Amino acid sequence: MRKKSGKKDKNEKKENKGSGKRMKKQAMVQAVIAAFQASPKESFNYKQISKILGLEAQVQKLMIVDILYDLAADDFISEIDRGRYRYNGIGTVAIGTFSRRSNGKNSFLPEDGGTPVFVAERNSGHAMTGDKVKVQLFAKKKGAEQEAEVLEVLESVEKTFVGKLQVAKGFAFLVTENKTLANDIFIPKDKLKGGKNGDKAIVRIVEWPEGAKNPLGEVVDILGVAGQNDAEMHAILAEFGLPYKYPENVEKAAEDISGEITEKDLAEREDFRDVLTFTVDPKDAKDFDDALSYRKLPSGLIEIGVHIADVTHFVKPDSIIDKEALSRATSVYLVDRTIPMLPERLSNGLCSLRPNEEKFCFSVVFEMTPEAVVKNSRICRTLIKSDRRFTYEEAQEVIEKGAGECEEAILAMDGLAKKLRAKRFKDGAIAFERYEVKFEIDEHGKPLSVYFKESKDANKMIEEFMLLANRTVAEFVGKVPQGKTKKTFVYRIHDLPDPDKMENFASFIRRFGYKLKTDGSKTDVSKGINHLLDEVQGKREENLIETVAIRAMAKAVYSTENVGHYGLAFDYYTHFTSPIRRYPDMMVHRLLERYLAGGRSVVKAKYEDLCEHCSSMEQVAANAERASTKYKQVEFMSDKLGMVYDGVISGVTEWGLYVELNENKCEGLVPIRDLDDDYYEFDEKNYCLIGRRKKRQYRLGDPITIKVAQANLERKQLDFAMVD
Repeated sequence: MRKKSGKKDKNEKKENKGSGKRMKKQAMVQAVIAAFQASPKESFNYKQISKILGLEAQVQKLMIVDILYDLAADDFISEIDRGRYRYNGIGTVAIGTFSRRSNGKNSFLPEDGGTPVFVAERNSGHAMTGDKVKVQLFAKKKGAEQEAEVLEVLESVEKTFVGKLQVAKGFAFLVTENKTLANDIFIPKDKLKGGKNGDKAIVRIVEWPEGAKNPLGEVVDILGVAGQNDAEMHAILAEFGLPYKYPENVEKAAEDISGEITEKDLAEREDFRDVLTFTVDPKDAKDFDDALSYRKLPSGLIEIGVHIADVTHFVKPDSIIDKEALSRATSVYLVDRTIPMLPERLSNGLCSLRPNEEKFCFSVVFEMTPEAVVKNSRICRTLIKSDRRFTYEEAQEVIEKGAGECEEAILAMDGLAKKLRAKRFKDGAIAFERYEVKFEIDEHGKPLSVYFKESKDANKMIEEFMLLANRTVAEFVGKVPQGKTKKTFVYRIHDLPDPDKMENFASFIRRFGYKLKTDGSKTDVSKGINHLLDEVQGKREENLIETVAIRAMAKAVYSTENVGHYGLAFDYYTHFTSPIRRYPDMMVHRLLERYLAGGRSVVKAKYEDLCEHCSSMEQVAANAERASTKYKQVEFMSDKLGMVYDGVISGVTEWGLYVELNENKCEGLVPIRDLDDDYYEFDEKNYCLIGRRKKRQYRLGDPITIKVAQANLERKQLDFAMVD
């Protein structure tokens, strides 16, 4: 009996072992992947997956446990609860935006967010940066980044590139230094538009045939001979998609505007023509968009008027001039020129608050005590007549000597501004006192010397009254009594710094011997930053620590959602004081006019879109301005090859060290390939390169001696070499 029973047990085990599916591991992995992809929003444990796959044997179920663990390590699935997993992918086919890089590291950004996916050049299907594409996502391999292949270009953006023409007998090429295109553009002879060899040109890509190495293009515009200042500055603007000339029809519309002051205008405005009024601006400024007026009141209070050019009196919504201004959104300040947002007739003529000319203004008028306490303020349309145009240097001289033209007004305003400033810092404003690098240039745009522009008392005086006006306007609309509905408005916002970035910043400055408290109230943190900025003043690492501090901060942007302005320590802030050069200020003027007249709130979504456009254009303009400075730095250093300079490491990347020279603040790159005494690896967290064998470190902020090795104007790049 016992023997028979044993035989039955053995047979039963054999039967059980063979029941259910038999699958090889690789097939099992593919089946598990398919199960998750079939139900991307659901989560499963190993038992549920086994059931879906029809696996009953315990040994196979345990293999599923291992497979789930491996797929989670590969980021294919995520463990959302103990033993339960959900698919991480975005479907095997996805739609999003393509981004091309000249080094072949192209990427795809899914339209519903998520991490960018690598697209090899061979899988890019000639898609271009900004194209909307459909891609096939490959299954992620262990230890490798996910990849995708472009299946189809759904929407193509217009593709124009700036570069230098190489003209041969029957055809030409555009050679670009663009970081998004590795291939030169082929141009048939009949599409050259008169372009000659060595000309700087803008070229549009017309098509990129299947199997062709180079895209085909046609010349849109010839900018001039490469290396000539105008051609290079226009090329920088074109590179960033910014206009480099004004449309004639917009210029003509501006010429047709009447500047006449009618009886109706006078009746609707407060008359400030007899009140002492002046402007203070940089010596090369032509567009004066703000003026200050000063008078003592019988009550013993001081009246300060902040008068802003009334641009929207002349530029009507949806007019041809308004549409052009909105498209540009900002004036652009290159090293040697200003590309104005508004036509010159308005920016330097009708709207500019030039001395001894009657001008329309939108004003904020303050009644203040000698201690800079605002007792009353009002926002009104005015008519002014500036008595004097001061440069910052002239106003500074009056402050320093305590005597000169308009001395009573300037000295009183300087005193008030200092009190306003002290209060602002007591409330937690952050004091970034950065100098600007400027070039002295000749009539051909050639840089002759470098100088540093610092903010002195005269600059700070104007700044404080502009800040006060902007804040007052924002509070007027944004601060509403309880129970009342807030009206849509355009705010200038600056969010709190990211805590992780602040922690990284605090650990970075520790090696210089500084400390920073990163927790506590926002005022505690900002006071800690101010204390640090005071400590580093005049030290070798001052500029570097300020730069890294700014990187740790959020960016200031325009928004209809008010979160306050952290850097200024204001709960309400806007841009009202520069409508000649910023479109958001024009929006603010129009909204103010509407709300002062008792008008209803405007549509929020429309204004949020406008805010996003203006924030984006502000960033583009800043990038173009930086590129023009970079170009002039390279041009300035191009006759100094082989010269030795002391500097400081201002940037550390996987491709090398950026070094800023102490003498002139020009920045260049020491390529990592030139650090040939060891194999160096990039430590991103600690801002340094570390030698693998000798452990030598090159850190952000380290002093370093270099010589100028190469000055490449085409690429706007200075190459430095190490000096032992």
